[in-house]
Order: sequence, then C-alpha cells, then structure tokens
Amino acid sequence: MTPAAFTAPGRFYRGNLHTHSNRSDGVLDPAEVCRRYRAEGYDFMALTDHFVGLYDYPITDTSAFRTDSFTTIPGAELHSGAMANGELWHILAVGLPADFARPNAPDFAPVSGQETGAALAQRARDAGAYVAIAHPQWSGLTLEDARTIEAAHAVEVYNHGCAVEADRPGGFHTLDLLLSEGRKLDLIATDDAHFAQPDHFGGWTMVKAETLEPQALVEALKQGHMYSSQGPELRNITLTSRHVEVACSAVSAVIVQGHGSAVLSVHGQSMTRAEVPLDRFRNSAWIRVTVVDRNGARAWSNPIWLD
Repeated sequence: MTPAAFTAPGRFYRGNLHTHSNRSDGVLDPAEVCRRYRAEGYDFMALTDHFVGLYDYPITDTSAFRTDSFTTIPGAELHSGAMANGELWHILAVGLPADFARPNAPDFAPVSGQETGAALAQRARDAGAYVAIAHPQWSGLTLEDARTIEAAHAVEVYNHGCAVEADRPGGFHTLDLLLSEGRKLDLIATDDAHFAQPDHFGGWTMVKAETLEPQALVEALKQGHMYSSQGPELRNITLTSRHVEVACSAVSAVIVQGHGSAVLSVHGQSMTRAEVPLDRFRNSAWIRVTVVDRNGARAWSNPIWLD
C-alpha cells in the first residue's frame, strides 16, 4: 500500500499556507510578500492575514501577483471565542471565499456572545476552505480545546515563526493524541511569516496536484495529497505486511511513529532508502514517517492509517 500523496496524478508544488502582510500585523505589503516567496522558488502561497475588525477583516485579493509558474490562494487566520486559557482561537482557513461572513471579532480579545472557535471553523469548512488548527503549542491549546474543532482537516505541526519568536513551534503532541482517539487528521508545516524577524522560508507543504491552479491545490490538500518539510524530500512510502519502505533525498535518520510510545528508527549516512519493521506498531491504528537530514532539517508524512 502506498499513500495517495505518492500515487495521485500530477507533481509536487512547494507552498506556504500561513503568511501575513501589512493588511494585518505583517511588515510588508502583499505585493512584496508574494514577490519574495516567488523569488525564493515557491510555487504558491496563501496570504492569511488576521480576520478581525482591528484590520477591517481582510481577505486580500492576490490574483494580480500570479504568474505562469507561481500562484496564490486566498485565505485568513480566523479568530473567535475563547480557549480554555481565556485567549482567542487561531484557526487557519486556506481557500476562503472573499464574501465569507465576518465573525464578531473586533480585535484579539474574546468578547461576550462570540461564536465558538468550533463554530467558526465549521463555517469556514462549509464555505470551501481547508481548515487547520494553528500553532497549538504557541497558543497553549489543551487537548479538550483541540477536540472541539471537528471541522479541521489538519493540525499545524511546525510553525517557523513560533520557532523563531518563542521556541514553541510544535503541534505533534496535539496531533498524535487526536489520532489515537481516531480523528482522521493530516499535518502541515508553515512559516507564519510576518517579516519583522527571520520567520520566513523555514517550513512548507509539498502539495501533489495536476495543475498549479488555486482550487486544484485546495482540493489536493483536502485529499491529503501532500507532505511537509523543512528541506528534505519524501519521494515514496510503501507499506508491506512487514515493513515501511521509505524513499527520500539523502538523510541520516528515518523514524516511524505510532500510538503511544510506539516508535522505531533507522540511522545512517546519506540514506535515500530505508526499511523500518512494522512489528512495533501492531497495536497502533496509524503511523507517520519523519526523515531527518544531516543538518537536522526534517520532512514529515501525513498520518497513514493501517486499517
């Protein structure tokens, strides 16, 4: 069995799904943000400014910055309601329509009568967006919080801006616990770039699609036809009855994780193929694959369900 990300027609496109401009709290205008991602070799990006009244609820039209080899996807970072710690929800919505109804979110503080984060996420999904739980570690998200976002397609497991700014980059703990409860979720890595510090070009998502059209990319994301990376390439993953076979760019470690403490790794030099036995995962309904290159950069597969 090979995950659909590696068998679906098309090619992999490199993109950033979480980006800010001076339409909210970023430093650069949208044109310059798009220019920089294009200049750095990205195939696409989503501008996801903060969807609050303080910034007049921006969903910026970036279509003017598209070329034959670079495209943009409309989106926003949505906010409404309070998490368990009393702070406002952060929900990433990529492929959000320009007429998406505004929540009652005047700024970054919860107010009485707001719709919940769960309700806002569901509205975004119903409107056609790809929805992700943003930066769980940075937000102080509890598992009980995360359980409420039933509309999520994915968890943001690496956020480069949160790594640089706060040393709180992760979401794997949240993702793995939800997976072990049976939630069928994928994972994404992003920049969350604001360009006020070196918070850009550090984590991205490789999306397999037939064309570089915004809607084709969004649909591929919803189908899970992608993996996430800081540099290494995942070229194929195959499951046999006994092994996980991984093909990748040159790495020094291939690690397979599953339910609870189930994990097994293979280490070496400039490995482009590895086999990891599945015996350790007999009590796990899912696995995911991490590869690590000699500089410590990682790439992550989406979860693979063993049933």
